[in-house]
Amino acid sequence: MKLSKTSALIAVMFAGVLSANLATAQTPVSRDVRQQERIEQGVQSGQLTTKETAHLEKRESKIEAAEARAGADGKMTKAEHRRIERMQNRTSKDIYRQKHDRQTQ
Repeated sequence: MKLSKTSALIAVMFAGVLSANLATAQTPVSRDVRQQERIEQGVQSGQLTTKETAHLEKRESKIEAAEARAGADGKMTKAEHRRIERMQNRTSKDIYRQKHDRQTQ
């Protein structure tokens, strides 16, 4: 009986860890949404100029096109995922830099 209680406890703990990891896992699409929200917040607050916004929007559309190409065959390879993640990292840093460069609308 003690063995089954221990096994049940381990199974519950494993399920909790697994669900926590799945909840925090980022997909490229959810990251796009968050970055788009950051751009919109910068426009609303006046931290981003029209030119900066246009540049960031263009980069976001390139990321979306890369995601569409990568997913066209039904799956995304590790190399495609890394490439898209690099594009998103660079864009994220650029959003931060543009929002904090003291240029205002």
